[in-house]
Amino acid sequence: MSAFLNILLLAIGLQGGRWDLTADQRYTVSQPTCTIMAQVDATMRVQVLLEDGVNAGFDRLHQATYDLLDDLHSLNRQLLVTEGEAPTNLGLQPIVVHERGKNGQMVQTPVYPYAIVRYKERLRVVNLLQNNPGRSGEENLNSSIEALEYRFAEAINGLLHPTADRVAFLEGHGELGEREVYDWCRELSHYFQIDRGVLGTDVNVLNDYKAVIVAAPRETLRETDKFILDQYLMQGGRIMWLLEGVRFSNDMLQSDGLTPVIAEDWGLRDLLFRYGVRINPVLVQDLQCRMLPVEVSGSTTESQFQPMPWTFAPLLLTSESSPITKNIAQVMCSMAGEVEAVGGDDGIDKQVLLATSTASRKIGVPAEVNLMDMTVMPELFQEAYIPVAMSLEGVFPSFYAHRMPPEGINATIKKTSEPTKQVVVACGQIAVNEWRQQEPLPVGYDPYLKTQFGNRDFLVNAILWLTDGQGLMQLRGKQVQLRLINDHRSYQWRSRIQLISLAAPVAILAIVGTAVTLVRRKKYIR
Repeated sequence: MSAFLNILLLAIGLQGGRWDLTADQRYTVSQPTCTIMAQVDATMRVQVLLEDGVNAGFDRLHQATYDLLDDLHSLNRQLLVTEGEAPTNLGLQPIVVHERGKNGQMVQTPVYPYAIVRYKERLRVVNLLQNNPGRSGEENLNSSIEALEYRFAEAINGLLHPTADRVAFLEGHGELGEREVYDWCRELSHYFQIDRGVLGTDVNVLNDYKAVIVAAPRETLRETDKFILDQYLMQGGRIMWLLEGVRFSNDMLQSDGLTPVIAEDWGLRDLLFRYGVRINPVLVQDLQCRMLPVEVSGSTTESQFQPMPWTFAPLLLTSESSPITKNIAQVMCSMAGEVEAVGGDDGIDKQVLLATSTASRKIGVPAEVNLMDMTVMPELFQEAYIPVAMSLEGVFPSFYAHRMPPEGINATIKKTSEPTKQVVVACGQIAVNEWRQQEPLPVGYDPYLKTQFGNRDFLVNAILWLTDGQGLMQLRGKQVQLRLINDHRSYQWRSRIQLISLAAPVAILAIVGTAVTLVRRKKYIR
């Protein structure tokens, strides 16, 4: 029997396969990845730059990378894995790992957590490390392992389909301009061709676009524009709405230090209500918020700045249940509103993506926001998890199902949509990047705290989720349970564990030796 098992295990090893007996199925390749690998029809080379021997955590990431690549190789033998130094022409920056050496001194080791995938004279760089500043090193490495399959599958799929899909930014209503969303568009350009334009009267003008982005309009949308967007959605189009339920002035806030705030719906409240959501005309405040430098010195002394909490700029919590927000850092926003699900059980899957902390509140409008008044009264912040962003997936009814088309449009109204998706965010400032010395900062970067928040990841993931037709984004939901040692219990049981570790091998050897001696004595002494 044992010989048969050895032969079976050897055969499995020679075939490059293995049994996945883990509870979280960490070694099982998903069906979307299998479908993608079946399309590889030429040699694909993967050069792994991450070396082992750095520390236990990076060694685990290194091993997980090679385990996954072995699985991909078993699916398609044309995938070949190599090692090598980082090419200088790609501009890849290492991360520096600080470790204590054998002599007790701190040693700095540069690490390149990347892999380069080459296919038919094209290449993609895969970042193996997912670094969330709010998590521990072990948690970041674990989330990196969880995301490995998605990152490689997305890179390989991009190499297989080099022709970029098209994404459109709506213009003509005071939406965010190219300069304001420069960093977001720069990241999206790795995946899509990005166009901007004004809608006319052609109801099919958006049909060639995988997704449409309505980025914080400051003027009311025309009825013809609403009709075109509605019918685009009915045809299976995908829309990302970045909207604000109030009107305010950033220019006044920066120049005068205050701005009035009044309710506004930009002509879209009735449309969104029909789709199952509503953006309420409120402003959200949160004790978990961005810190702003405030001058506290008098007029006769040198300028002194002290960080003060700006509760109108909450740091939003991200949902771990959605592939859009799983394992990304908190998202920074400003002057955010509330997204509310309406319609009851309408068959539409609605998931909260971003929400406030457990110490937040809503203020109604009209109101005034004043930078000079940064007094915080914690007893007023009694609300929790106010939704700021939500995803919608399902079959939507048309707002114009029982209406006539707007004047100037001659079209047959489609009353029910194809299965499709939407993302609704009650904050336009979430996508705005700042500029310093004529250079754009990454969206979500706080120059004062020198901290990168998760805005860019959220915005890019949202568009990838909307345009995903192969189920790749579901790979981001893969979970590898992190099993850490209980430090408190291990310390309590330290003496017992040490005693067992030392005594058990000796006891086992003594028992085995005694048994062997007794058996030999019984066998040979008559």
